[in-house]
Amino acid sequence: MSKLRRQMRQLVDWRAAVWAGIISGAVFLIIAMALTAVYVGSPWVVTRLLASVLLGSGVLPPPATFTAVTFLVSLILNFLLSVAFACTIAFVLHRWGLVVGILGGALFGLGLYAINFYTLSYFFPWFFPLKSWIMVVAHVVFGALAGGTYEALEVETFVPEKES
Repeated sequence: MSKLRRQMRQLVDWRAAVWAGIISGAVFLIIAMALTAVYVGSPWVVTRLLASVLLGSGVLPPPATFTAVTFLVSLILNFLLSVAFACTIAFVLHRWGLVVGILGGALFGLGLYAINFYTLSYFFPWFFPLKSWIMVVAHVVFGALAGGTYEALEVETFVPEKES
């Protein structure tokens, strides 16, 4: 009788994870740029900070104005990282539904903030002075939106577990 009742496992919907990364990455960038524009004076501080990971700290000195190269590099890096992080969130949280996706994603975003501004600042020391509530909010919203969007877009697929 137990052989008839097989255990099923849920597969990750990678297409939904990629879309969740794109959507939450766009919202992250919009929130970070908007809040930075209001409280710091220039939305381009965020794009320069992102671009500095690949281009170095030379792109950071004031004035923080628009430049096509830093903007393009920051967009590419932002969306690559957003998709990678959303895929990680999907892999970890895909079994538990919308509420856990949102809450777990928010915690994941908070963890990303801590890693970015307290650990990676060892390699990129110019990150540390930019730690702020603006970045906390942007990271938490990113994670919550990535987890929630993934769960909303996910097409659930189950496969039988392999027998031992």
